[in-house]
Amino acid sequence: MPGTMGTASYVMAPTAGNDAFWSSAHGADRVWSRHQALRRVRGEQLCDEPESHGIAVRPISRRALAKEAPDAYKDVDDVAAAATLTRLVPLGVVAG
Repeated sequence: MPGTMGTASYVMAPTAGNDAFWSSAHGADRVWSRHQALRRVRGEQLCDEPESHGIAVRPISRRALAKEAPDAYKDVDDVAAAATLTRLVPLGVVAG
């Protein structure tokens, strides 16, 4: 399950009889639309925080980066808590 530019991603373990594992997870799901994210977050703000933690951020534009703001998504840690095998942390971000 992919995280966001500011959160971990997860390798999940299937559970018997759970048909959800026949498809690929696309992440934790959004709580803000991309339009809402553009109104609430500036892309410039999003570069500084990950880079202060050693995560490379190389967006095609600041606008593209703002659309994918970590706050625009549900907490991936909560969503993945049920069946996690491995937690992966981000090393870089490509937006666009």
